[in-house]
Amino acid sequence: MAKYLLLKHYRGAPAAANDVPMDRWTPEEISAHMRYMQDFADRLEGSGEFVDGQALAPEGTFVRYDGEGRPPVTDGPFAETKDLIAGWMMIDVDSYERAVELAGELSAAPGAGGKPIHEWLELRPLLTAPPTITE
Repeated sequence: MAKYLLLKHYRGAPAAANDVPMDRWTPEEISAHMRYMQDFADRLEGSGEFVDGQALAPEGTFVRYDGEGRPPVTDGPFAETKDLIAGWMMIDVDSYERAVELAGELSAAPGAGGKPIHEWLELRPLLTAPPTITE
């Protein structure tokens, strides 16, 4: 089994086929989208392929270390940055092909007008071993 992270970019990924921003959807369209996401997660939970998933708030802050005895440095919040990750889902599947299949299915969540979004999802495998450095 291999774990993959599915990232749902609200901004920063290639445009979706049904590219109407969520803040212009009706409450019914939002409910249908959230229901699709939950039904998808429930099905994967039943098959043992779901690990976790969460929606993310649009606000975020960058934080970095600034030296011994100093407080961390922050920059943000950035609610209007170019890139915005709306949420993520972690899956544990038998193969890369299965991860691609599931990402494609999740990409079809309904959006404006009840039509599938066909959004681009970023599929990232978890690093299972440290990278090999050769000289």
